[in-house]
Amino acid sequence: MKEHSLFDRGIQTIIYCILIAISIVTLFPFFYVAMVSVTSESEVIRKGIVLIPDQFVWGAYKTVFSGSFGILTAYKITLLRTGIGTLLNMIATTLAAYVLSRKGLPGRSSILFMIIFTILFSGGTIPTYLVVKSLGLIDSLWALILPGLVSAFNLIIIKGFFEQLPSELLESATVDGAGELTMLWRIVLPLSLPSIVTIGLFYAVGHWNSYFDGVLYINDRSLWPLQVVLRTILLQSQMQDVSQQSNDASVSSVAIQMAAVIVSTVPILLVYPFVQKHFAKGVLIGAVKG
Repeated sequence: MKEHSLFDRGIQTIIYCILIAISIVTLFPFFYVAMVSVTSESEVIRKGIVLIPDQFVWGAYKTVFSGSFGILTAYKITLLRTGIGTLLNMIATTLAAYVLSRKGLPGRSSILFMIIFTILFSGGTIPTYLVVKSLGLIDSLWALILPGLVSAFNLIIIKGFFEQLPSELLESATVDGAGELTMLWRIVLPLSLPSIVTIGLFYAVGHWNSYFDGVLYINDRSLWPLQVVLRTILLQSQMQDVSQQSNDASVSSVAIQMAAVIVSTVPILLVYPFVQKHFAKGVLIGAVKG
């Protein structure tokens, strides 16, 4: 018995060591980026790889937050896009998933086929752009939200979760006179909270990290989302133009690049701890029931 217990502890120790090693490998790039962003140009050139700088230099962050890049305005645009977009995404996806989860829906199979077809084949970038332009959405926040209002993949995931709920609950609610919206709001959504939070996080991260649609649909620089501004900073820094935006000669273009990455990454990382419990539960439930 003791030998078995020692063996189990040995296996657990090995597993913990492997997980710690994976965590270090995963977190090291982010740590390195953070350190380089507060390191002077001379030290970066001298050391090559900077783990802990001799002196913390915050000039890169001052440059990034200066008015020359418009990153504060980009923050507002991205926050609006993420908040409004995720809310509309979840409303549309949840309503569509609930309707398609009802077995008695006329034409249900045909609708599901058309939805799954869009996962395999898309209309393409040019037709989508022409549709957005014909609707007058160019240079507006809605151009970043409406074209991807419902993700077919997320819709299928939530629909599958709704179908796993006990049908007796909905039948008893129907007998008691509850309507479809009442059943969705009071029964289905509370029981599906982990999956809803998980899909909501997917939508939010997608909005926060997206940049291609901003480049494609937004010509007005004042309406650029955060990732488009970050892309501009990175491109300018590669041409050594971004260092001219700083009044501090010790600030390198590499440090400004890293500072821009940190500034655009940290906010979405801060959201995860608040939804971690629901996210982990939703992923596990999806893995078991999928």
